[in-house]
Amino acid sequence: MDVLTAIKIRRSVRQYSTRPIPADVLERMRQALRFAPSASNFQPWHFIFVADPELRRQVAQAAYGQTWMADAPVTVVACGDPEQAYKHMGGVGNSVDIDVAIALDHLTLAAVADGLGTCWIGAFDEQAVKRLLDVPAAVKIVAMTPLGYPSAPELNNPVREERRKPPAEIFSTNRYGHP
Repeated sequence: MDVLTAIKIRRSVRQYSTRPIPADVLERMRQALRFAPSASNFQPWHFIFVADPELRRQVAQAAYGQTWMADAPVTVVACGDPEQAYKHMGGVGNSVDIDVAIALDHLTLAAVADGLGTCWIGAFDEQAVKRLLDVPAAVKIVAMTPLGYPSAPELNNPVREERRKPPAEIFSTNRYGHP
C-alpha cells in the first residue's frame, strides 16, 4: 500500500476484534515508531506496548472511561521526555509533543498498511496512567492509541471528499491567506 492510500483510508477505529497481533506485525509497528524523525534526531520518546488485558482495562478507565479501548489487544502509550527534546522549537519551547506526535502518526499509517486500526487518544488522566505504568514524573504522556484489527472491515473505508475542507481554505502560496 502506498503512503497516500494509507493516509486516505486511516480512520479512528473504536471497535476491535479480539484477534491477536502476530509478533512480526508488532515488530513492524515498533520499527515505524523507531524510525520516525525528530528535531535534531534526539528521539525524546518511549513507547509502552500495554498487552496485559487487566492493565489495558485500567488504562482505558483512566482515559475517562473509554473502555472500548481495552478491546484492542494492545494499547500504545506514547511518552516523551522534555529534557531529551530539542529546546528551541519555534524559539520558545521544546519539541517533545511534536516529535512524539510524528512518531505516533507513523504508527497509525503503518498500522493501516497491515490492516490494523488505531484511534488517537488525547483525553486521559495523565497522572493515573503514569501510576499504572510506572512512568517517571519528568516524562510526559503525550497520547495513546489502541492497536488492533477492526471488528468490521468497513471501518477502514476511504475518507469521503465532502467531509474535508476545500483546498482554498487550507493552502496558501507565499503568504497566509493568499491563493
